[in-house]
Amino acid sequence: MINVKKIRKDFPMLKGKMQGHNLIYFDNASTTFKPQCVIDESSRYYQKVNANSHRGDYDLCYNMDQELWHAREVVAGFVNCEPREVVFTAGTSMSINMVAWGYGLKNLKAGDEILISESEHASNVLPWTKLVELTGAVVKKIPLDKEGRITLANVKKVISDKTKVVSLASVGNVLGHLIDVKGIAALAHEHGAVIHIDGAQSVPHMKTDFKDLDIDFLSFSGHKMCGPTGVGVLVGKYDLLDKMDPLLAGGGMNEKYDLCGAVEYLTPPSKFEAGTLNLAGILGLAKAIEYLESIGMDEINDYVIDLKKYCVEKLKDLDNVIVYNPHSECGIVTFNVKDVFSQDEATYLNSCGIAVRSGEHCAKTLNEFLKTPATCRASFYFYNTKEEIDQFVEVLKNGGNFLDAYFK
Repeated sequence: MINVKKIRKDFPMLKGKMQGHNLIYFDNASTTFKPQCVIDESSRYYQKVNANSHRGDYDLCYNMDQELWHAREVVAGFVNCEPREVVFTAGTSMSINMVAWGYGLKNLKAGDEILISESEHASNVLPWTKLVELTGAVVKKIPLDKEGRITLANVKKVISDKTKVVSLASVGNVLGHLIDVKGIAALAHEHGAVIHIDGAQSVPHMKTDFKDLDIDFLSFSGHKMCGPTGVGVLVGKYDLLDKMDPLLAGGGMNEKYDLCGAVEYLTPPSKFEAGTLNLAGILGLAKAIEYLESIGMDEINDYVIDLKKYCVEKLKDLDNVIVYNPHSECGIVTFNVKDVFSQDEATYLNSCGIAVRSGEHCAKTLNEFLKTPATCRASFYFYNTKEEIDQFVEVLKNGGNFLDAYFK
């Protein structure tokens, strides 16, 4: 059982106000608040560690090398992979680009197929779109069912022996449906394709077992799981990483090079980590993982799903609210207030101290499916409460738009 009252004391941001109201933060699918222990850990780097990694033969540098490896081990333990399969990146977007350019550009040719879906985030659409221009490969969309789900049956309809890459979000950032990752991975491998999973919305909320799922690549971001911004992870099966080309080249990722152009890269993960890493962010990410594990990933998932169900039940009583994903398996509620533009509604909610996302949520290809140009999105995490949802629903009873925000 999660002790929310105690947990909320760990988050300085929850003590803040917005528009004169106690802050109710329902934009956790965008980024999460940071507990004090993560803030302290990132600060500790600058105050007590502050050395580069793999750049010196003195104690500070050696200690940083040890801490960096420990952070890699923490991440590996969290998602059940080998430490050498953990590549630190700037976030999910960079991780997906590394797969597209490092694996895709090297292995795809004209006529090869890349499977994505209509519900993907821009980070899992645009790299593949660009890759198509350079290789002549083809992007195919997996059709969604009537609720907006990606089903194994629909994957079977479009996958073929020409399919070389399947890249999907395990949980969509708008509708929040959970896909059958293990089943789709097995199907992809049957057709000789590799599978990449965008775990930005799933890894922060539920146990993720890289080995058991038998996926080839996994991407996620630190800032969506109580960690710092500007740090993320690409996990890849080692034999695939070993054959991939690095996205970035520079210091720290090469064994040797000469003036004739001969270059020999280090082995993974080092060959993908050119330049100086976000070391303060990496230490903060490791601390965030330890913090989440101290609460329990199953407990977090159960609690957030309970909040989502509670919110949906409350919203059913409001005739003026449309909920687009009442049955999804995560803490995202995507909605609109009838006859009110989403950004006007978000402005009104802001005036009441409630932060939600509005717009297209970086998933512009969903507009046709949803039959609306934009929506509001409330997304919960384990520090949110049912009392906050009660206040949220009470405000929605009044409808609202940006004029109401200023003349209420």
